[in-house]
Amino acid sequence: MPTGPNVAARREPLPYSAKLLTPDPPLSSRRQLKAAEAIREVVATAVLKDIRDPRVRDVTIISVNVSPDMREAKVAVSVMGDESQKQLSIRGLQNSAGFLQSKIANRLDTRYTPRLSFELDKGQENALAVTEILARIRAEQSGETLPESDDQPAAANDTDAGEESRSDETPTQNNQDDSGRSN
Repeated sequence: MPTGPNVAARREPLPYSAKLLTPDPPLSSRRQLKAAEAIREVVATAVLKDIRDPRVRDVTIISVNVSPDMREAKVAVSVMGDESQKQLSIRGLQNSAGFLQSKIANRLDTRYTPRLSFELDKGQENALAVTEILARIRAEQSGETLPESDDQPAAANDTDAGEESRSDETPTQNNQDDSGRSN
């Protein structure tokens, strides 16, 4: 069997269980990633400057995922506002998809211009939900550690008592100073 840097190593077929443990091939090629970033830039710029649809406002382009054949692109957007505003913005973006695709065709040098589809990104909503859950957990933990929180006010009372003793000491020191001066 020939060996060397140009000879591919033969691999034996893996048993079924070992196939489950092998990592998946990368889902995105470098070309897909570059195209996705270019599409994101074009769409974000067009949303800010070129689209005049009043439904499309307070929209942020989060990410773009391009299919391996470069014929479809899913654009994840975040919309500030209530649920009805979010749906209106998505409909406005879908109506502007042809215009956006023409902008993308001018920027990308590909055989096919990807067909755009828009979806709401739930990342911020999920982050807020996680933050609320963590806040509740912290509140429950602080509720369970009530003896520690009771110690803190007691320490504050000790501090107040210490201040009173200091105020008591101050006249004493003044008396000593007075007695020292009078001597």
